[in-house]
Amino acid sequence: MNEFELIRRYFERPAPSALLGVGDDAALLRVSDNKVLAVSTDMLVCGVHFFADADPYSLGHKTLAVNLSDMAAMGAVPRWATLSIAMPEADEAWLEKFSSGFFALADVHDVSLVGGDTTRGPLNLCVTIMGEVDADLALKRSGAKAGDEIWVSGNLGDAALALAHLKGNIVLEQEAFLACANALHKPDPRVALGQSLCGIASSAIDISDGLLSDLGHVLAASGVGAVLDFWSIPVSEIMRKHIDQEIAKRFILTGGDDYELCFTVPASRHSDVLEIGVPLACIGRIVQGTGCIVMDGAERLAVESGGYDHFR
Repeated sequence: MNEFELIRRYFERPAPSALLGVGDDAALLRVSDNKVLAVSTDMLVCGVHFFADADPYSLGHKTLAVNLSDMAAMGAVPRWATLSIAMPEADEAWLEKFSSGFFALADVHDVSLVGGDTTRGPLNLCVTIMGEVDADLALKRSGAKAGDEIWVSGNLGDAALALAHLKGNIVLEQEAFLACANALHKPDPRVALGQSLCGIASSAIDISDGLLSDLGHVLAASGVGAVLDFWSIPVSEIMRKHIDQEIAKRFILTGGDDYELCFTVPASRHSDVLEIGVPLACIGRIVQGTGCIVMDGAERLAVESGGYDHFR
């Protein structure tokens, strides 16, 4: 099977939302009236972002999910994606499962694959995703203001807990590991939530590198500080069993791979957030100044603020 047969068999599908999709030198796309294009790229590298023996169906899902999470953080409607794959060999069984996982999630969000590339090399997956959003309503990192509330979606830390188990850093019972593993291998991007936050949230970001790290980007872009209440951060029952351990606190605050949304909202819009209808938690407030303080009851929690960094 050569490169072009590989593309035709596993990745060439109709792209009704594009003027021209896979199969030409470039895709042709038409953005809807009064919308702007939101574009994001993420790369997943074997041995860095996933293990070599990762389930290919789940890997296909996650490859797209991490990009959809970026669209969610902007409040954008995802529409098109390109996929580039480097792989040591054309493993047909692996490709069948990977592409099935990728397209299953793409179908949920009505995303068309409109191009990409394949080449021989160490396993490496790269997606560029494109979506549409009203320029005046796009969620950004730079809009947080003193007095705003800080909210997060879902539960934090489970993906880091599962990864620590796989690396042998902690030991979970099999049932507990399986409960956490889905958060690591098949994250659910908060696309609908992001769109619901347009016109309500003052800033937003997806939590990919850890809560403190990603919230820190919002604080830096907005020129503000933050105070968090550690015990208001939502966690699963599995995490709660480990929460008194310092390592668990690090997973919640800096673990990463959560792909939930962290966003700020003027206090006057508190009730609007509650009406959105998905699990959300208010975990702190924006203050004047810089940096982030995490409170453990009446005491300040000592924790390193850094999340995942590829070059540190």
